[in-house]
This record gives sequence, structure tokens and C-alpha cells, in this order.
Amino acid sequence: MEVCRHHHDEVPKFMNQIKFLEPTTFAEASALLVEHGDEAKVIAGGVSVTLMLQQKLIAPSVLVSLGRIGGGDFIRRESDGLHIGALAILHDLERSQSVREFCPSLAHAFSVVGNVRVRNQATLGGNLSAADYAADPPAMLTALGAHIQALGPDGTREIALDEFFLGFYTTALQPTEVLTEIIVPAWPRASYQKFLSLSAEGRPCLAVGVAADFDSGNECKDLRIAVGAAVETPQRVTEAEAMARGSILTDELVAAIAEEYSQRLDPLTDVRGSAWYRREMIRVFVKRALDEVRNGNR
Repeated sequence: MEVCRHHHDEVPKFMNQIKFLEPTTFAEASALLVEHGDEAKVIAGGVSVTLMLQQKLIAPSVLVSLGRIGGGDFIRRESDGLHIGALAILHDLERSQSVREFCPSLAHAFSVVGNVRVRNQATLGGNLSAADYAADPPAMLTALGAHIQALGPDGTREIALDEFFLGFYTTALQPTEVLTEIIVPAWPRASYQKFLSLSAEGRPCLAVGVAADFDSGNECKDLRIAVGAAVETPQRVTEAEAMARGSILTDELVAAIAEEYSQRLDPLTDVRGSAWYRREMIRVFVKRALDEVRNGNR
């Protein structure tokens, strides 16, 4: 089992008017959320929360910091896949030998988040809980069929990432729940493709994650494709995925699946690109990801 280091920096000065609570267990953190209700907000690495506070998008009177919780930053391989503690730092995940051996494409997805300063501070649990649509890990983890564990006053429950992201900055977590762990099933092949339309920032215009399994004759047994950043939440087109099962991924079939994704999804328009532009890029990058997995990429 690997253990990530977890930084705990001083509280920024503009937070001095906010009550800053530091539980030492996830159960204690959940109890504090119950106690303080809507006034409270969870903070882990603090990347997303600090930005939202600075931009006055949120105004909690209580911050429940997870920074003093010990043992929540583990990385370990188990029979059902890779288990990652919610407090694991992205920089440690990208460099982890366990992650690289388990799924190089997942390590790659961690390595391209923001910049090294962001990755040195941000936690995986915080990244997912923020539900920022322009993020890297959600699409890759959704493609891999990952699920999370959340702890609340009624105990622990598991939520598939397919059902976790509900909308812009909205998840299936209850107000009194804390994300504690991410479990990632193993796949023989995977690919992560990120497209940047603006060189000045690391937030993707489009993110595509693919996980696939093939038989000895290179016939596709299973396929999952998740598109993020171009849409409100990571999305799959199950009808397009089904086109691949039981077939060899020929150039024609790959092009047809990419076209299906391009036409079925409803892309966003924002500063990173128009809906029309993103639709064109979905076609291109779904094809690139499929080309990688059919050629044996992990």
C-alpha cells in the first residue's frame, strides 16, 4: 500500500471571518456537517473552495477541513480494483507506481490537471466533489466504471460515478456526507484524450475517457466511452458503445461510433469553444481514443 503525503497549509487571510473546524476522522466531519447544516462547507485541498470563496460564489460561515484526517490518502490494489483515499493528492497519484501499473491512462489523466501547483494541493476527493465540468479525472474515471464511497450519519454508501454527477457543481452527495474513497475497476485497455482550446490555461475544452476489453482475436468484448468538459457532466452514449461489442474495431466502425457521439451529445458554449466547435472535436477525439485502445493502449 502506498501512502500519499498531504499538505496542510495556513488558512488564507480572507477566510479569517469563517469558523474553521478541523475534525480528525471522516465520521467527525460528517457530524459537524449535521451540526452546522447549510452554513457549513467541506474543504480538502482547497483549490476549488478557495476560488469559489474569492469569487463570492459561496459564503459559508463554517469550513469543515479534512486536512487533519489521518490515513485518508492511501493508494492500494485490491481484488476489485484500485482503491484511492479521497485525500490523495493528484501529484502523488500521477507519480504513483501503483496507479501507473494499474492503468497508465489514469495516471496520465491525473498528470494533466491544471498545473503542478494545482496538482500539489488538490485532492482527488475534492476534485470529484466540486463537480467542475471542465476537469480531467471525472471523464476518465467514469469511463473506467469507478464508484465512490460516501460517509454520512446513516453510514457508508457507494455511488457509481455514472450517477454521481448531477449537473454544474452538483453531485449526489447529501449535505451531511463526505466522500471518503474512490474504487476503480481494472480494464485491460484504456485511453484518455484531452483537448485544450486555450493555451493559457489547463482546463479542458473536451475530455474523452475510454475503457475497453478485447478477446484473443481482438474482437471487442466491452467498451465504455465518457465525454466530459464539453458537456455539463461526463456522459456516455450506450447505444454507440453497444455498436462495438462482438465486433473488431475497424476504421469504419470507429468512425461510426465517433459520429454517434458527436451527434447524440449536446455540447456547451463557453469561453473555451462553441457548441459547434466542440461537436467537431468530440468526433475527432473519440476516434483518437478508440484508435489507441484498439492498438493496445493502456
